[in-house]
Amino acid sequence: MMVGPRDGEQLRVLVVDDEPPAVDDIAYLLGQDERVGEILTAPTAMDALRILEDERVDALLLDIAMPGLDGLDLARVLARFKRPPQVVFVTAHENHAVEAFELGAIDFLLKPVRGDRMREAIGRVIQHDSDAGDLADDSKVIPVQLGGVTRFIARSDVTYVEAQGDYARLHTDEGSHLIRVPLATLSERWRAAGFVRVHRRLLVAIQHVTELRMEAGHCSVVVGGDVLQVSRRHTRELRDLLMRGTGG
Repeated sequence: MMVGPRDGEQLRVLVVDDEPPAVDDIAYLLGQDERVGEILTAPTAMDALRILEDERVDALLLDIAMPGLDGLDLARVLARFKRPPQVVFVTAHENHAVEAFELGAIDFLLKPVRGDRMREAIGRVIQHDSDAGDLADDSKVIPVQLGGVTRFIARSDVTYVEAQGDYARLHTDEGSHLIRVPLATLSERWRAAGFVRVHRRLLVAIQHVTELRMEAGHCSVVVGGDVLQVSRRHTRELRDLLMRGTGG
């Protein structure tokens, strides 16, 4: 299955929602964006899977609350694809945001969707594809906003990343910066650069870990002078990486 637009092509987008008025609203907004070409629709997750068997689709705009297989279930199925399309959730249920981003969603839009947010989501789909070739580049820089001014920090200067809703806070020796990218997305993108998940809310740069502590069965690491707790599920992987001296 081929996903992702080729150079010069518009996006092919599949809208998956069981409510026709919602489909109409989303399709209208997509139709206003010159970066979007063909718009396909499906009323259920199963219908969406049938379309994906035969069609090249760059992105899914996916509702969560649907009869039968819901949107989160469909995202889990898509994660098994060799090259899955990008997923943007469009829902009235904001309490699912954390789980959605943990499943690798590019964005999470709340109904009713504003035009500027839809354009931003489409931009993130395109940006994700353009970033795919340089995930392991240690010289990669990240634009951050500081006092209304855009600054650029090197990814190699980031010691650890902390989840804050659908944002991530990048910690460096100089301070911290908030960016609108979920931790789950950074975890996937930055693994090749030596960033490892140590907790549901924490991603650390192995090269910046200066101590590993085991106290009363609990694991923690010292990164950039901060002591960070490591969850039990991530303890063994982290210890193995540090003992082998790998991770970037």
